[in-house]
Amino acid sequence: MSLDSSLLEADSQNDEKLGALVFYSKFDDPDEWTQALRAYLPDLDIRVYPDVGNPSDVLYALAWQPPEGFFKSFENMKLVVNLGAGVDSLVGRNDLPDLPICRLSDDGMLALMRSYVTFAVIRYARDMPAFEAAKRRKEWHYIHPTPLDQIKVGVLGLGTLGSEVAQGLAQTGFDVRGWDLSPKNLPAVKTVCDPEQWTSFLGDLDILVNMMPLTPKTRGLIDASVFAALKPGTNFINASRGDVVDEAALIDALRSGQVGGATLDVFIKEPLEPDHPFWEMENVYITPHLASITVPTSAAKNVAENIRRVNAGLEPLHQVNPKAGF
Repeated sequence: MSLDSSLLEADSQNDEKLGALVFYSKFDDPDEWTQALRAYLPDLDIRVYPDVGNPSDVLYALAWQPPEGFFKSFENMKLVVNLGAGVDSLVGRNDLPDLPICRLSDDGMLALMRSYVTFAVIRYARDMPAFEAAKRRKEWHYIHPTPLDQIKVGVLGLGTLGSEVAQGLAQTGFDVRGWDLSPKNLPAVKTVCDPEQWTSFLGDLDILVNMMPLTPKTRGLIDASVFAALKPGTNFINASRGDVVDEAALIDALRSGQVGGATLDVFIKEPLEPDHPFWEMENVYITPHLASITVPTSAAKNVAENIRRVNAGLEPLHQVNPKAGF
């Protein structure tokens, strides 16, 4: 659904009736967000936690991983906007009232995730780990390139980010297959949701990309049985959530060669502890949970429209179900 320009063009007199928004994130710049939001809602009262003033004034929250009890004092809250794609931090809370919860729709975030996964897939497709190792040996090591359309890439999870990743890889020229819990129809991507085809889906891949959200059903989903179903030497990329993967099983698969290499942006415990085996494994490429970030200048328009919609008595866009986890 496209943004409603009539709501975005409401006059300043109506803006004064919007109430206050509370902002919380340990990872995002509140000043940058304040500036971005005020480009659309110049009179919105923006308060940065814990300096919230009178909690009764707060009608909206823009938050990422808020602490337990965060929502209890905001008795008049109408809307929660999750400052990111994954809503797992909002699952199972006892302080969250029954109100609309939305994820951000951010073209900048989509572009960053697409670029990260495309980079990681190309790195394996073009044998860059072997060339990196050859450089350390000062060895001129030639490997004949494999045509991209002969490289089978599987994407687990075809939500907003997963679909963007799968279509980006297909546009780059890879043979892309997608798996999701429900039927999906994506151009140039062969999609599967039949549990009977799970093992055959995995066994036909050269590279497996995890884009599954973290939910009670997906926690530990990628376990020893998944790695055993892959062809020996298949490479693995995780740009979703660390808890979707059984790390001990992945370590065993990497050590045995069943998984040829792994590119990991997310982990069960972050930051990754200094004594974690991943640090010492030459076939593991580590990045510190930065595959995709929210870009305030591109995401603020969506936040502003949802505030206007709720204030006008309309349903907000991009709602999520925290009980389901997506």
